[in-house]
Amino acid sequence: MPWSKNDYPASMKNLDSKVRDKAIEIANALLRENYEEGRVISIATSQAHEYVEGKSDSRPHYEVKPGNDEWVFKKPNSDHVIYKDDTKYGLLEKAKKYANEQDGILSVFHADGSHEKTLYE
Repeated sequence: MPWSKNDYPASMKNLDSKVRDKAIEIANALLRENYEEGRVISIATSQAHEYVEGKSDSRPHYEVKPGNDEWVFKKPNSDHVIYKDDTKYGLLEKAKKYANEQDGILSVFHADGSHEKTLYE
């Protein structure tokens, strides 16, 4: 069940409003990825604290971008490709799992190279 600023888990009620808002955003993203609700709350709260307190820079950053006739998953400014696939959708499945396992931040780009969205901030 997705949460909102007015409807969120009781365990988030004592969080600072900035941390709580970020935790709700992260939790909803994790729910869309089919994470278990109990695990979602814990991960989202922890990551929200890191983000609001300015510690998110220590987390690894990754990107899904169009390459030469394929989609590539790699770290920004790196030539090393972690995964590649013929389709963006196929690559995103692998990239999301990898980025989550590394507690990373994933930037997703459109086919024209413009930024589409950032996941797991």
